[in-house]
Amino acid sequence: MTSHKTTQTMKPATAAKKLGVYLEATPAEFQEGVVTRSELNALQAEPPQWLQELRRNGPHPRPVVASKLGVSIAGLARGGVTEALTTEQIDALKQENPEWLQKERATQAEVRKEAVRIKEKHAERAERLQQSDS
Repeated sequence: MTSHKTTQTMKPATAAKKLGVYLEATPAEFQEGVVTRSELNALQAEPPQWLQELRRNGPHPRPVVASKLGVSIAGLARGGVTEALTTEQIDALKQENPEWLQKERATQAEVRKEAVRIKEKHAERAERLQQSDS
């Protein structure tokens, strides 16, 4: 019995997500083909000029926009940002610092604090259990 090793491929949308770029801004040949795991690894290891440019200037997908603004994806939607933004547009939003952005950043900070608190609580509980088992 021989095993045929098939090449793992992914849709362009999946590859774009893994690369952190907005699919619609990628070259047509990238959007129309399939991407193998080795091609993805090569793009990550040595990004071509178009990929470097997209990562630097955008347009960026919502997860990247949210990260650059320090808010959640849901926070972007609540703020009315539903489209991909360029780095320039993100910087302009940061400068403008609208009320919704301030509120969403504060919300995100609270979420992070709560996550740390819960993590510490679980660690303490695990430590107590471990000590009681000894």
